[in-house]
Amino acid sequence: MTERLDGPQAPPEETSGGSTSGPAHTPRKQRRLGPSPMMAVAFLLPAALLLGIWVVYPIVYSIFRSLFDAPGDGFVGLGNYVTIFTDGSMLKTIRNNLIWVIAAPIMVTTLGLIFAVMTERIKWATAFKLIVFMPMAVSLMAAGVIFRLVYDEDPDKGVANAILTTVHDTFSSSQGYPGARPREGEQSAVAAEGGAVVTKQPMQSGQPVLIPIVGVKPEFMPAEAQPARAATGGDQLSGTVWFDFTPGGGGVNGAVDGSEKGLPGMTVEAVSNGQVAGTATTAEDGSFRFEGLPAGSYDVRLPQANFVGAYNGLTWLGPTLITPAIIGAFVWVWAGFAMVLIAAGLAAIPRDSLEAARIDGATEWQVFRRITVPLLSPVLLVVFVTMIINTLKVFDLVFIIAPASVQPEANVVALEMWRVSFGGGNNQGLGSALAIFLLILVLPFMIMNIRRFRREDT
Repeated sequence: MTERLDGPQAPPEETSGGSTSGPAHTPRKQRRLGPSPMMAVAFLLPAALLLGIWVVYPIVYSIFRSLFDAPGDGFVGLGNYVTIFTDGSMLKTIRNNLIWVIAAPIMVTTLGLIFAVMTERIKWATAFKLIVFMPMAVSLMAAGVIFRLVYDEDPDKGVANAILTTVHDTFSSSQGYPGARPREGEQSAVAAEGGAVVTKQPMQSGQPVLIPIVGVKPEFMPAEAQPARAATGGDQLSGTVWFDFTPGGGGVNGAVDGSEKGLPGMTVEAVSNGQVAGTATTAEDGSFRFEGLPAGSYDVRLPQANFVGAYNGLTWLGPTLITPAIIGAFVWVWAGFAMVLIAAGLAAIPRDSLEAARIDGATEWQVFRRITVPLLSPVLLVVFVTMIINTLKVFDLVFIIAPASVQPEANVVALEMWRVSFGGGNNQGLGSALAIFLLILVLPFMIMNIRRFRREDT
């Protein structure tokens, strides 16, 4: 009888006794590619230990400590968190942080976008990038010291007020004589009226107008002031404004003496029927003359502005402007960082899309708004979210720039956390609650950034 074979059969395996049993060969164990898991653990363990010591443990301990009072002996539960949202100074701190979160990221991202676009249209783009990015090489503490000087109220020291006063003086005189007043007495032809100095009687052309002033402080006397010169009349209305004081005594009140100085830079008005008909400015010797003034009688007036101090700019470090001033310093530091990231995204935009839009007749603004910005939106979002995180953590700039007297007006959560815990408050329970509150504020934006990075990697 013939035996049917369904397929090739392997030869039987020989045993030591010559018999056949078992399979032809046993399958080999599959080998693992790459290092062993133990080696990966050995490399990750030091980093994991440091992460646990410097990050995980402080977070856990801060949560635990925030549930106790200042000494750490009494359990208060959520009492410290309730204080954050009920105390007036804490609410002002949260309000300041809200201003930071709204204003600073928008300004940094917008300026970074503008600078990035400019670098593609100017020949000296490399030098421009270097100048804008240079503040990133300066620490925030050093930047705070720099802007504390920039915002100095004295125009001779502070750059900000020096610029403002220069622009102001270009369009209007800033010469002022605070505290000055007209000489009183029956023999004087002028009198004070609502802060201004006005002649008692209307004056006519050819009749010299003498306006004696006293009470001028030495520090407000201009260096260019010359000895006063009495007006001689003439066809036009003219006169003299001078400091009616003779050093060492002597002289005649209401009369121009040789040692008395004129008051330059004063604005003089000729008023008729309540309307200003002409304006003149006193020269270095105090003399003035109205040119082209119609014949008639006029009241000669020195406006109140002459007796107000010279314009010295703004009080940047005062309670009103301190937060915008510090935000300006923050923008100065981070605008270069935003520019570099956005410029990198701008370089990756396909030029074919831009050229196609221009060929179709789109203007540069339409190309920028409809094509460039949408293609840059992922980069812009990353920059914006990163700036939000940085503004929530800001501490150095506020601590350095804001004087101690106005720090409560410029306070932010990070600075308040330090002040409450170590800056004299000695309430580490409330400070820990502020730290956890700040972590909760930052956490969503960090998660948003991490998810975006993961989507870009896939």
